[in-house]
Amino acid sequence: MCSERNYSVDFSELSVRLRRWGKSLGFQQVGISDVNLDAAEARLLQWLGNRYHGDMDYMEAHGTRRSRPADLVPGTIRVISARMDYLPPDAADSDKVMRDPSLAMISRYALGRDYHKIVRKRLQKLADHIQQEVGEFGYRVFSDSAPVLEKALAENSGLGWIGKHTNLIARDAGSWFFLGEIYTDLPLPVDSPADNHCGTCHACIDICPTAAIVAPYELDARRCISYLTIELKGSIPIPLRPLIGNRIYGCDDCQLVCPWNRFSHLSAEKDFRVRHGLDRPELLELFDWSEQTFLEKTEGSAIRRIGYEQWLRNIAVALGNAPSNPEIIKSLRRREQHHSDLVREHVAWALAQQLN
Repeated sequence: MCSERNYSVDFSELSVRLRRWGKSLGFQQVGISDVNLDAAEARLLQWLGNRYHGDMDYMEAHGTRRSRPADLVPGTIRVISARMDYLPPDAADSDKVMRDPSLAMISRYALGRDYHKIVRKRLQKLADHIQQEVGEFGYRVFSDSAPVLEKALAENSGLGWIGKHTNLIARDAGSWFFLGEIYTDLPLPVDSPADNHCGTCHACIDICPTAAIVAPYELDARRCISYLTIELKGSIPIPLRPLIGNRIYGCDDCQLVCPWNRFSHLSAEKDFRVRHGLDRPELLELFDWSEQTFLEKTEGSAIRRIGYEQWLRNIAVALGNAPSNPEIIKSLRRREQHHSDLVREHVAWALAQQLN
């Protein structure tokens, strides 16, 4: 990306228009920030120093490229951040699902199609609109697809503030949304950072099943259920297994309890609607899926990235946490000799829980 371009453009007017284009493309809000992330970088380095990233070695490997946009994409002087609501209107009540140990709880962001491609394609269309106005310009589009401090950038662009649970919260929209970015060399006017409105509330800290929010604005990923069920490739620590309950992919507890989510909006995106009944599936049915069925049912879904073995691992833990049941024991017995060491270990644990 070249930072020496000369543009004959009214950038104030362009910023107004790109927000309008963004809304027409399905984004609920668009903001613009500069690339100064010094404060966020200090927090990132402390977080890495505490080893809170667990086995996510890529976090450490990327280092400060994550907090220095111009190091990742040379010539970047502005970041356009956009948010897109994802809460599906047809999903079963999350609290009811979690209270029923026969069901599986899947994080609501993963019930529809994989957001990465959807958000990235819309951002590319937004970049195309801009290019039609200014001609060739330097940019790159991201949606959780590169080392980007997207929440800090979104906060700086006025889209919301980072809450005590470390998710971004918008005052008029809660936190049920995806983020995406365009790194660019256009000298657009920047927005004012959002103010923090968490106040004295600590509901998210209190509700966390595994006490992963170790302090306000400080998350130990090694204890987080989203990390344990998605990012962690190996064995789930035994002391944490009973705390996972029936959550087999991600965890929404801190968002479900956040008072600002009373202002959240249901998504109008058809791609984010519930697929294959995964908003309240039966654990035993999911555990009986063959690998082929898993691949078919998760095609185009964010869930597929964990793979079949992790899928069975997670469900085995949830079955172990359920009240003792002959059908569960029978189902677990059928997986006792699974070819995967990972699956066998968690099945053995689950059986011990059921038979205890």
